[in-house]
Amino acid sequence: MKIIFLPGASGDAAFWRPVADHLPGDWNKVLLGWPGLGTQPPSPEVGSFDDLMGLVVAEMDQPLALVAQSMGGVVAMRTALAHRARVTHLVLTATSAGIDMSSFGVADWRPEYRATYPRAQEWVYERVASIDDRLPGLDIPTLLIWATADAISPPGVGRRLAALLPRARLVELEDDSHMFGRDRPQDVAPLIAAHLAKP
Repeated sequence: MKIIFLPGASGDAAFWRPVADHLPGDWNKVLLGWPGLGTQPPSPEVGSFDDLMGLVVAEMDQPLALVAQSMGGVVAMRTALAHRARVTHLVLTATSAGIDMSSFGVADWRPEYRATYPRAQEWVYERVASIDDRLPGLDIPTLLIWATADAISPPGVGRRLAALLPRARLVELEDDSHMFGRDRPQDVAPLIAAHLAKP
């Protein structure tokens, strides 16, 4: 079993480390980071969401699962749509996954992010085209994990994704943190392990 873990806009490859450490030791776990985002050093080869997708595709040497948080879910979904034959499972937490968020009353993450990471690359603020109309045809088994009171990605977003994706299951955890995927590995890892164990 190979799993690629994708962080959010923090770009920090260590975001998923607590969850990865709770998963079986014989699984091949790749924790990607995003150059130029958060406090990660920039790379001349990364200047767009398409370039982030390229980092994922470069690791796709066998069928595998994608586990992604927040902005990483946008990259994961675009990768799955483009390379669905190589993605066996998806796990998405607290993400738009690329759907239209205008009707969900979400909190704007950009001002706090800009203040926290003033050196982050400007392309991270670009809005990507919505993919709502493409999701009903994506038949990859998908686990959606949401916090019940996340202001950045409210549970309504997870419910919308569950309605659009034909093989999705939504789990809602009582929490108000956007970062619960990192902070609650004891709750998140068993859900992921059970999902990935299904053929």
